[in-house]
Amino acid sequence: MSSDSEQAVLERVPKDLYIGGEWRAATGGGTLAVEDPSTGEPLLEVADAQVQDAMAALGAAADRQAEWGAHPPRERGEILRRAYEAITAKADELALLMTLEMGKAVTESKAEIAYAAEFFRWFSEEAVRIHGRYMVNTTGQGRILTMRQPVGPCVFVTPWNFPMAMGTRKIAPAIAAGCTIVVKPAKQTPLSMLALAKILEEAGLPGGVLNVITAKHSGEVIEPLLKDGRTRKLSFTGSTEVGRKLIEQSAQQVLRVSMELGGNAPFLVFEDADLEAAVEGAMMAKMRNVGEACTAANRFHVHESVADEFARRLAERMGALKVGRGTEPDTDVGPLIDEAQRGKVAELVDDAVDRGARALIGGGRLSGPAHPGYFFEPTVLADVPDDARLLSEEIFGPVAPIARFSTEEQALQAANRTEYGLVAYVYTRDLSRAFRVAEGIETGMVGLNQGVVSNAAAPFGGVKQSGFGREGGFEGIGEYLETKYVALSF
Repeated sequence: MSSDSEQAVLERVPKDLYIGGEWRAATGGGTLAVEDPSTGEPLLEVADAQVQDAMAALGAAADRQAEWGAHPPRERGEILRRAYEAITAKADELALLMTLEMGKAVTESKAEIAYAAEFFRWFSEEAVRIHGRYMVNTTGQGRILTMRQPVGPCVFVTPWNFPMAMGTRKIAPAIAAGCTIVVKPAKQTPLSMLALAKILEEAGLPGGVLNVITAKHSGEVIEPLLKDGRTRKLSFTGSTEVGRKLIEQSAQQVLRVSMELGGNAPFLVFEDADLEAAVEGAMMAKMRNVGEACTAANRFHVHESVADEFARRLAERMGALKVGRGTEPDTDVGPLIDEAQRGKVAELVDDAVDRGARALIGGGRLSGPAHPGYFFEPTVLADVPDDARLLSEEIFGPVAPIARFSTEEQALQAANRTEYGLVAYVYTRDLSRAFRVAEGIETGMVGLNQGVVSNAAAPFGGVKQSGFGREGGFEGIGEYLETKYVALSF
């Protein structure tokens, strides 16, 4: 049963679509139920957008694009700064809202709110630093001039696991660059995005710059947008499977595309590592967001000389975590997002155990009156064989599989034995090894002796089938700018 404070937060969040600066019902009046994953019960209903609504949102973005692209950069930055301050001021309320729709512990939701807000602060400062160049032609005749201009109307599709941060990571640089936006949040977690739209509206963002459509069926409302000539850019965060489909659809208009897709992050622990620091880093890399993160450590490759001790310490830490409803103040681990996700995690664990892995702690679903939602035990698996599926498939849950290696070469081979390449974690006190391994691992990011890499000031993104493009850092705003070259003759 929801508390009065929870009900109050739910009542304040918008339920309609946000199009052209107006809150409106979906065509036909259809609604989408948002579920509490800790109970399996509905929280409330929001508008279920139809194709007509999506096209109206794109129309609003296209109509506003020229004016917004010419808007003073300083004022664009000030809007983002005001939104940053508003998010920070409302952090407790926004964190509770996020926990209700996504399930993670409130302490984790608060951390995400701070992270999400930081993108608005970072890109508020980048809005006035969009540079071109002026130089003498190499022939000595005339000059070369380049300028950076907004790419144009953008379509964003964001995931359920970080309901606000995955939005601000795209929205902030787009606004700073002078682009207009249509964003479609995940059907499981639309409330944080609706709350964010309200904050930006109150911060003075003109109507039509940001448009939010919530919908049950993402493909039905997104595909027409990608085929419309007014759309100039697509940014998607989600699975590689869906990303491939969107890339194919975007090819018809030759759209600018950014893709942040699946991961299979290796966590390497060498024999000289500080084991206590490695276990602490493993807890952060594995259990952030209940393990439902593309950056989550998916597989632990540990040197044979320290594997048993590392596994023992990690199991001890995992076993001490309290699993429960995220709104409870002493909860460490909330539920998974839905039954389908919990079923996948259970299937991967069962497969590993069937092939010879040993469950040191956990290993199954939690149920009963104390855990009515989609809960899964924090799990550590030792002696995981090479053919276990969870070494090659993304787990997206609180499961830490541990495999052994003997040499640095074996560790690198194991780390790179995947089509994904988002992030890797490396623990060693040998500086030369640290650089060799960091350079040899085929990922877009490396956490060296640390278990968290996400930072608004750093470029986030992967290689291989983990996608392309970068979000955050100095590089992030470039995803929303075109370079125009002007040849001057005089």
